[in-house]
Amino acid sequence: MDRRSFVKGSAGIVGGLSLGGLAGAQDQGVVRIGSDIPYKPFEYRTQSGDLTGFDVDLAEAIFAGQMDRDYEFVQTGFDTIIPSLNNGNFRIIMSAMTINDQRDQQVDFSEPYFIAYQTVAILQGSDVQSVEDLKGKTVAVQKGTTGEAAAQQLKEQFGGDLNIDSYDQIPGAFNALLNNQAVAVINDNAVNLQYADERDSIVMLEGEGQAAQEFENAPPYLTLTVERYGIAFREDDDEFRQQVNEALNAVIGSGQYAEIYKEYFTGEPPQAILSRARPAPGTTTANGTAGNATDTTTNGG
Repeated sequence: MDRRSFVKGSAGIVGGLSLGGLAGAQDQGVVRIGSDIPYKPFEYRTQSGDLTGFDVDLAEAIFAGQMDRDYEFVQTGFDTIIPSLNNGNFRIIMSAMTINDQRDQQVDFSEPYFIAYQTVAILQGSDVQSVEDLKGKTVAVQKGTTGEAAAQQLKEQFGGDLNIDSYDQIPGAFNALLNNQAVAVINDNAVNLQYADERDSIVMLEGEGQAAQEFENAPPYLTLTVERYGIAFREDDDEFRQQVNEALNAVIGSGQYAEIYKEYFTGEPPQAILSRARPAPGTTTANGTAGNATDTTTNGG
């Protein structure tokens, strides 16, 4: 079977299994991965319909490469993705999901595999030149995301003087921006940068922010938060989570993580991720396999 198979509307396949029976059935079976698609560059389909993206390639390296397991992605809405995981519709979540306290009460996370920032995308020539200029305006976000949470925090700072329009998927938020239904999109930096790269009419709001407080080489655009992505597991799946953590760190140690990162993002991977590298079985840092990753300099992420 194709390890990168894309399953649509497949929740009913496991709907009749209890969680205990499901866990046993999944121990050696296909690893089902819940993900909100599209969310370019993390998970999206090409014009030919193939599923690709940073999370998809990382899943290939972890499950097929390190664990010799088949896997499949299951499309699901982000605002319901954690309940769907806990209902047994899939084994894990890989969907550019930020680790935070609220989610940690419902699921367990892997070690972080990506560092992201909440940022503000605006139209070229916009009157919005600082975060304060958003006061009294409408911003667009995706439901259930930390972008929506960051917008809510801004609303509190503005004494309630901010309109927030939430969309099921991120393309809806950017369509609102392009159609002048919102003055900004608040969302993860990698996704905002992707839209800015593809459309001359979209730019990043400049300014300093949280990243400048944590990293010496912060990006040139405004950062509202610093966040870390993790793979989410049900709270009763500790053994599998440990296995995936080991495989993830082996991918980092082999240098493959850096290769995947550079395929989708500019600059070098964050040193905070690379410093966790452990060599894959049969390799050592002495033979250069893992050393190529750990010697890489950071770009401030």
